[in-house]
Order: sequence, then C-alpha cells, then structure tokens
Amino acid sequence: MTAIAETATQSPATPRNGSARPFSGFERLVAWRYLRPRRKEAAVSIVTIISLVGVTLGVAALIIVMAVMNGFRAELLDRILGLNGHLVISAIDTPLDDYEDVSARIAKLPGVKMVTPIVEGQALATGNVGAGAGVLVRGIRGEDFVKLDSISGNIQEGSVESYLTGDGVAIGSRMAVNLGLITGDLIKVISPEGDVTPFGTTPRVKSYPVRAIFEMGMSEYDSSIIFMPLEEAQLYFNQEGVAQVIEVFVDDPDAVDSYKPEIEQAANRPIFVSDWRQRNQAFFSALIIERNAMFLILSIVVVVASLNIVASLIMMVKEKARGVAILRTMGATQAAVMRIFIMAGIGVGFVGTVTGFILGMLVCWNIKSIQRLMNWMAGADVWDPTIRFLSEIPAKMNPYETLAVVILSLGLSFVAAILPAWRAAKLDPVEALRYE
Repeated sequence: MTAIAETATQSPATPRNGSARPFSGFERLVAWRYLRPRRKEAAVSIVTIISLVGVTLGVAALIIVMAVMNGFRAELLDRILGLNGHLVISAIDTPLDDYEDVSARIAKLPGVKMVTPIVEGQALATGNVGAGAGVLVRGIRGEDFVKLDSISGNIQEGSVESYLTGDGVAIGSRMAVNLGLITGDLIKVISPEGDVTPFGTTPRVKSYPVRAIFEMGMSEYDSSIIFMPLEEAQLYFNQEGVAQVIEVFVDDPDAVDSYKPEIEQAANRPIFVSDWRQRNQAFFSALIIERNAMFLILSIVVVVASLNIVASLIMMVKEKARGVAILRTMGATQAAVMRIFIMAGIGVGFVGTVTGFILGMLVCWNIKSIQRLMNWMAGADVWDPTIRFLSEIPAKMNPYETLAVVILSLGLSFVAAILPAWRAAKLDPVEALRYE
C-alpha cells in the first residue's frame, strides 16, 4: 500500500482539501492494481478470468446468433420476393382472359418494375432415376423469365436462350439431382387434372426436354419448381387464353399498401389484390418470435457472466479489506472506495464486451469459411439445406442490435458491481485493522 499512499499524496488529481475528484487517476490506478493478478490471490484471479471469459463468450454468442437470424430472414425474404410477386392479382367473377391488357395498364404505373401473368398447378415429375416427386409447374412468359434475375441469373446448366425456344422447361438443381437429369434429358410431367374420356378423367402425361437448370440457393424452390412457357402451361392445364393470377413486382416492397389503389384502378375490372406480407405472414411471424426468443435466452448467458463478476468482486473485497481500511484512514471517502470497486467490475465487463464484440464480428465476417471448415472436419454438410431452406449460413449484423448487446453487457456489468462496491464502502477501518 506504500505505492498507493505515495500516489495519493503526489497525484495531480488530488485537490487541496485532500479528497480526489470522482474517477480520478488515483481511483483508476487503485482499481487497476486490484484487478492485477497476484500469486497469493490466485482464487480471485481465476474467478476474474472466468468472469471475463463468460462475458466474452456471452456477448460473442449473442452477436453471432442475432446476425445469423437477421441474415436468415433477409436471405429468405430476398429469395421469396425474388421469385414471387410483391402483389398478386386474382380475378373476381370472370376469368383473367384479358390478362395481357390488364398487365400492360399496370406496367405503366410509377414504381412498378414488372408485371407477370402466371399459370401454375401441381403435378408429378419423373426422370431417369428415383421415384417421382411432387412439383409446382409455373407457366411464365419468356420475357418475364429473363427479368427474373434470381432464376435467369443463376443458370447452372443450359442457357436462357435455350429455354426461350419455347419447347422445353427449366428445373432446379436439386430436382435435377434427385431425378438424375441433365440438360437435354426428358422430364415426364403428370397432372391428375387431365383429359376427359368416355372412361372418365385420365391423368395428362407429357414429356419435356430440360433446357436449363438453375440454382437460386433455396432448397425448397430448387427441388420443386418447374418453369414452363406460358402458352404451353395454358394448354397443359386446360387454361387456354387465361391466366390464373398476375404478379406485380414494385420498387419498394415495404410500401405495397400504397400501390393497391392505383393497381385496382388501372386494372379496370373486378380483382382482388393481396401482398407478400399476407401470403407469408405466418412464416415471417414465426421467424420474428424465434429471433426474440433467442435474444432472451442468450441474454441469460450474459447475466450469468455478470453474476461471476459479483462473485469475483466479493472475493476481492474480502482479500482487499486491509487495503481498503488503509485507504479510508488516509482520507479516502466511502464514495471513492465504492467508485474504485465499480470501476474494477466495469473494467472486467468492458474488456469482456469489447473482446466478445471483436470475436462476434470476426465470426460473422468469416461465417462461410467457418462453415466449410466445419463441413471438412465433420465429413458431412452440417448445414442441411433441405431442413434450413438455404444452402449457406447467412449472417447480417444489425448495427442497432449490436449496439443493444454492447449496452446490455456494460449495463449488467455496472449493476453487478454495485453490491460488492457498496459492501466495500461500508467496511469499518477499525474492524478491518483490529487483528492485523
């Protein structure tokens, strides 16, 4: 304590009345010396290190999981909206046999990027190997297929030009693997709504050459969707001259409500307009609930780490009781002692938070490399896209959520330090030095 006493008398932060200013250099020096490991205080040092590691891992885990949840939602939203329209127009009373005129009028509206008439239906597809698979056949115009960047921009085999010849189909990469197909092979499509004969309705069976194989990165779409020219799909599903729905892509998907009145007016016929939020409400609501639940659960890890700070500071108070008593006899106030131990606790929380923040950022920035390393170590794909929809682990850090994690950790560290600091401030110097 001699060095500390000299610091107290020589520190420029000590005013003439003998009491140091709050959080002065003297108080910071004492707090740092209390945190420095010493051989005879091995237990305190071990608990402090455990607290530091706990805060680091808790903050890092919270940042990583929140980034993955955000990335998962953003990637799914991008995939879904990249294939499906932001608004979907359905006919009321009469079929959409005037879909070309309706599409042309809506396409002229400001903020509308693309208008796509669609004919779709469920079918069974078979290939060269394996059993048949249930598929969704989507009939789409050639010019609209080119504008779907999520599909036309991710052709793995074949080409867009081959598909535009109009005599074949485009399938997903996982469907191609499951059915043993490559470009040029024939895929057999079977629809239960077939031809009416004197013997009843017979399934419609037709084979189409595979002109393109795409991979958009979402396993559900890559394994279940067949794109077919609109005219061919109309013939196949007995919908000649009719579109089932018209999908509208807009510049701002979050403002779809503002487009509905203009679309209804431009259609100039009875229609019902729904948007992507209504069609995927249950799915994205479940993602939000899961994200909030994960934040709450992982916050408990940070709380537990903060409790370790309490334990380490309580042990530190017991070990430093004599030093605290000497500080009090030298003129240190109860408030000064309390600030010293609060700074010691916040110091552990601050270092752990900063380290966890850096660790979390490094993992998020290198998440794909880590995934490949885990796959190599496990000898298998640890991120099964058939279960998790996406082919790769996404990570997207939200600056506001990351800041909230940092503030949460620092706040808990401060709260955890209050009780031990208050106990240290209440130590009676006479009682502490009586048996020394």
